Amino acid sequence: MKSMKKVQSVFLPFALLFVFALISACAGKSNTLKDGYYTAEAAEFDSHGWKEYLSVFISEGRIILVEYNAYNGSGFIKSWDMDYMRVMNASDGTYPNAYARYYASRFLEEQGTEGIDALSGATTSYRTFIKLADAVLKNAREGNSGTALVYFEGGGTP
Repeated sequence: MKSMKKVQSVFLPFALLFVFALISACAGKSNTLKDGYYTAEAAEFDSHGWKEYLSVFISEGRIILVEYNAYNGSGFIKSWDMDYMRVMNASDGTYPNAYARYYASRFLEEQGTEGIDALSGATTSYRTFIKLADAVLKNAREGNSGTALVYFEGGGTP
């Protein structure tokens, strides 16, 4: 009986040290989203004069609000451009207000980018959206509320 207590008294501190080390290692790699507002945007305007952005609000570790859109040099919002909508819808079968709402709603529903498919006619915006979403989620995990600037090869969007 005495030797059993001796083994326990020697083993217990090592077991506790191991558990503490394991918890500390896992805490450093947390995927938990920190509450707050987070934004990512293209570092430069694309060839059509638009700069896409993604803003989210996180509460209790969950994505609550999502805004995905683009603005031009004068601050005009792409989804509000009726002429752009008519031209793009006729040629591509979709338009900014439709695909922006689709990508944002799927991101909110999935709580990430897994399971979001590209819409036909909006694949360039899909690639941009995914890169912006990755940057927003990285900042949300770190609690970094500064705007993440996302660079694309050749400037603008992919």
